[in-house]
Amino acid sequence: MLTDLRHLLRLFAIGRCLARHDALGILQRDLPLPAAARTGLGLFQALFGRRRRNLREGERLAAAFGELGPSFIKLGQVLSVRPDLVGEALAADLGQLRDRLPPFAAATARSIVAAELGRPLDEIYASFDDTPVAAASVAQVHFAETTDGQLVAVKVLRPGVADAFARDLELFAWLAEAAERQVAGLDRLRPRDVVASLRAWVAIELDLRLEAAAASELRDNFRDDEDVIVPAIDWQRTARRAMTVQRIAGIPIEDRGAIIAAGLDPAAVADRVIRVFLKQALRDGYFHADMHHGNLFVAADGRLELVDFGIMGRLDMKTRRFMAEMLGAFLTGNWRRAAEVHFEAGYVPADRDVDAFAQACRSIGEPILGRPVDEISIGRLLAQLFQITETFGMQTQTHLLLLQKTMVTVEGVARSLDPNINFWEAARPVIEDWARDNLGPEALLRDAAGSLLRILRRLPEIAERLEKPAGDGISPAASPTARGRDPIRVLQTALLAAITGLLATLLLH
Repeated sequence: MLTDLRHLLRLFAIGRCLARHDALGILQRDLPLPAAARTGLGLFQALFGRRRRNLREGERLAAAFGELGPSFIKLGQVLSVRPDLVGEALAADLGQLRDRLPPFAAATARSIVAAELGRPLDEIYASFDDTPVAAASVAQVHFAETTDGQLVAVKVLRPGVADAFARDLELFAWLAEAAERQVAGLDRLRPRDVVASLRAWVAIELDLRLEAAAASELRDNFRDDEDVIVPAIDWQRTARRAMTVQRIAGIPIEDRGAIIAAGLDPAAVADRVIRVFLKQALRDGYFHADMHHGNLFVAADGRLELVDFGIMGRLDMKTRRFMAEMLGAFLTGNWRRAAEVHFEAGYVPADRDVDAFAQACRSIGEPILGRPVDEISIGRLLAQLFQITETFGMQTQTHLLLLQKTMVTVEGVARSLDPNINFWEAARPVIEDWARDNLGPEALLRDAAGSLLRILRRLPEIAERLEKPAGDGISPAASPTARGRDPIRVLQTALLAAITGLLATLLLH
């Protein structure tokens, strides 16, 4: 009861803030609320509201989330990857929701770093700039120089942010559970999974050691790569609330004029942005999932420099194959294959009609098939694909939503550098290399051999199971095989081993 009362009081404060920003109309119109709830929202708007017709609805909601603090800023970023839930226009506006909080005091940042690293600050850094170079909802960044002369950036967690997130995440979970229970059909959109995704992202962002580990893994994946630089982590100066990372000196990717002035070709940089993302997603199955303008810089030699590794995505091999085959099928107009890969991946229930789903895919793909490739928006294609899922009972795949969000962001960054960017031509070398290595006959043989080798490793366990008496309840005296091995089962095991070993040898050679 006390928990419910606490959540209700928090909802009152949230409702009042939304009303001040004229954002309650979005909830009244778009959510399937009971009449009493709609009346209550109207009363809130009448008592506390202001008209802000000079802003779009999404801009008003983003402003309200910014005032409500870090949890709601993060919620807005999560909802920006859910056009199936909030619509394309609102998702686009929420996608602009970035760092809305003012910086905290430099003295506080200094004390946090010293406490986390267990030494006075002047023993750790030769200099520490008091003016932060970036202030986000979760942390802020200061430039510094280490005692051994390394130029670094120090990310410091915002004080009190963990408690704020814990309070609001509990509220979000409470609301999601109530919504799934009371609003028919909402469970398909999996609002509780949205909260779970948010909780997972926040867990990484609230422990900078985990973010450091993500940066280190990505750096290993791109060691000696010609397209990207991932800064090194200074592990001796990194802890839960403070992370020290190699300072980068690149040009912000949003400064197109500076890129040109440095003698670099914006079109080549745009091409590299797409390649770098696809290398992460397809080749490695581990990708930076927040590749917006603020997290991308351009080095003097044209390579990309990535920062801020709080939100990362993983794709297993099954998902990467789905991604490659689905995009390939849409680009070649093979609507039947586009439908089949959805069924093969288990994303569409098996009792649905493949041909009908293929027709729905055609309705999305045909309008773009005859257009020049540089006019095809991957973001619009994916958003429209999500719109047909409700008809076919396809549950939301949260890992694909993160992938979609990142692809749309990457496309936006690339087009800001080169409005005529040919997304598919930039992607082709990476996709073709990956498909040759992972979708061809050699890859199938390699996968089969790997599966057989795994079976071989389990043969002792399989043999032990086959040799046990079949009936658990048979007494030793009553079982003819109780005092020895069943010869038939031993023979079965031997044959299994021989056949498996023969197949493995043929496939590997």
